[in-house]
Amino acid sequence: MAGLKKTAIWITLLALVLKLSGFLRESIIAKEFGANHYTDGYLLAFSFITLVVAMISGGFNNVFLPMYVQKRKESPEETERNANGILNGTFLVFLGVTIAGYFLVPYIVPLIYGNMTETTEEVAVEITQFFFLFMSLIAVNGILESYLQGRRVFVPTQVSKLLATLMGAVFALLFSDQWGIYSLAYGFIFGTFLGMVIQFFFLFKNGYKWQPTVKVEKEFGMAFLVLLAPALLNSVVGQINMFVNKSFASGTEVSGAVTYLNNASLLVSIPQAIYATTVAAIIFTLLSEQVDNHKKFQGTVFMGMQITLVTLLPIAVGLLLVGKEAISFVYERGRFTAEDTQNTYIALVYYIPLIVTQGLQYIVSKSMYARGKTAIVLRISITTIVLNLVFNWILVGPFGYPGLALTSSLVSIYYLGVSTFVVYKDFDREERLRLAKLFARVILPTLIMAIPIYLIKQFTTISELYSLIQLGILVPLGVVLYAAGIYFFYREGFRQLLGILRKKKSA
Repeated sequence: MAGLKKTAIWITLLALVLKLSGFLRESIIAKEFGANHYTDGYLLAFSFITLVVAMISGGFNNVFLPMYVQKRKESPEETERNANGILNGTFLVFLGVTIAGYFLVPYIVPLIYGNMTETTEEVAVEITQFFFLFMSLIAVNGILESYLQGRRVFVPTQVSKLLATLMGAVFALLFSDQWGIYSLAYGFIFGTFLGMVIQFFFLFKNGYKWQPTVKVEKEFGMAFLVLLAPALLNSVVGQINMFVNKSFASGTEVSGAVTYLNNASLLVSIPQAIYATTVAAIIFTLLSEQVDNHKKFQGTVFMGMQITLVTLLPIAVGLLLVGKEAISFVYERGRFTAEDTQNTYIALVYYIPLIVTQGLQYIVSKSMYARGKTAIVLRISITTIVLNLVFNWILVGPFGYPGLALTSSLVSIYYLGVSTFVVYKDFDREERLRLAKLFARVILPTLIMAIPIYLIKQFTTISELYSLIQLGILVPLGVVLYAAGIYFFYREGFRQLLGILRKKKSA
């Protein structure tokens, strides 16, 4: 158990480093290339990588890992043969995807992304073709996560992800003059290869033996495929929405629109990364343990909603107030200009609700999974595709590329609203009233934080200071004001937050 606790600390630290390294990469992209048709083309191409990773992590691994762990206890030798068969079979499937995809990319990319500029289309097609050459490598690298986790080996997977991100940044710094925007793609694949080597090393070190077979025991294979189909569908819903959004963005007249949206969404994702690796992990463990106790389950869901709102609402409002300074500090250097900062901030403003809605959705969805309502989650997710398409069509005209960020927020609000209704309709009536009161009680401490910071920005000369200095003054001030506000006006939430953090620390 002590080993797992130590591993958990390492995973948390590496997850945070991974997210920060992503910002390092984006900062280097901004410095070396700015925000233009070339960066747009690269980001459009990278969407295909994101799709494959989502299918592996959200689809394959979620199905394979529990089956692998359970069957390995019952019949280890037969399970290892099945695991080898699935690994080899998946590699061959993606090898076929590589061959077919490479020749189809010149037709697929323009079909998906529509009215790109000539430069954006050329870069997107060429880099996508390069990525497709290594789809098998990327897929296997993702699949190895399940094989390692089945042996309680977690750290190498995080190191692998970190290498892929960092090598992209390193190659951009060293080779951007020779290879231009393509250096990012070359670095990513090189880092992915290194990560795969590291994962295989630790896999073999922990007793894994590769076998040249694609045979899978019939019962195991059928059970795997039956579970895999809905898991894959659910995992690609978000990616379909992403492709739709980037298709609309690439058709706008603004050079760098895809880049502005990407940079803004990365800033919004920071709180989610921290939250998911700390507070949320404890909440989800409790949900799984208490699913058969209705009262305790209701209480745990509320606690999750409470901690999420208490944590993420002030962060969302704070980022709204100091987001421009954060963007300037992270991105504004080299070819990324003050105008690019302003354009990114406009997108950020419309993305802000996602910080809160996605955090709450995390609790709601996991509570549905814990109770076996996976089919309902899938049905709700599918409706977001239609809604996302309709909102994009309506909003891009009057708002331009920021309308795509607004669409993401509106769809997220819809998804949260419907999911919460499904969960809470089975709860006691007082639980619904309790949830409504929660929102009201967190707003006041948030305003106590936000109003002074807004006034300082409007009526002092703080905006003349360097962006990092502004952040160094305003962020700690906001933390103190919010802590004081929630202590005096919502002490239950304050104590709950302290309690959950103490549990995390003791773990």
